[in-house]
Amino acid sequence: MESKRNTKVEIKKNLKENDLCNAAFELFTTKGIKATAIDDIVRKAGVAKGTFYLYFKDKHDILNRLILRHSSKIVKEAMEETARKNIVDFEEMVLFYVNYIIELFKDSKLLLKLINKNFSWGIYRREIMKPEEHKEMQQLIEIFIKNMKERGMGLKEAEITLFMIIELVGTVCYSSIILGEPYEIDEVKPHLCEKIINMLRC
Repeated sequence: MESKRNTKVEIKKNLKENDLCNAAFELFTTKGIKATAIDDIVRKAGVAKGTFYLYFKDKHDILNRLILRHSSKIVKEAMEETARKNIVDFEEMVLFYVNYIIELFKDSKLLLKLINKNFSWGIYRREIMKPEEHKEMQQLIEIFIKNMKERGMGLKEAEITLFMIIELVGTVCYSSIILGEPYEIDEVKPHLCEKIINMLRC
């Protein structure tokens, strides 16, 4: 009986946390992060202000959680699509991930604005997430490290290379898709992919 009660409490807590995250996401991507106050978020979520502080320290805390959540979702979707396509060649797999992420950001500029240039941070800060929320990220990192080590690269160099690729993709997407600089993303993409292949072959 006690265990059922605890389960119901946990479900209710998760629903409130999700309501707050969904409200914050909508407000951050429509009004902007600076223009959104905690009062706006709790009003949109339909909860008391005190409830907000049961889950988050401040506005930046919920923003960071959103970056983590959506970065994880992007990685999960890209990995699932790769599995469906049965792509096994390592370089082809990396380029497929990159193209998938670019196309997703092209279709969802609001998401890109939210993640901004923090995509790599969103992938590497998995230690503050729930384990079930970062298993795809961990899997992606393990696949990359394994393949790079097979190519003669050391662990540290492989981790740095992965970080640089993710950072490069996130930054280029933001500059080209949101700002249109220095060129539109479709013009930049072939050059981006070429640079990434060069990094894999170093």
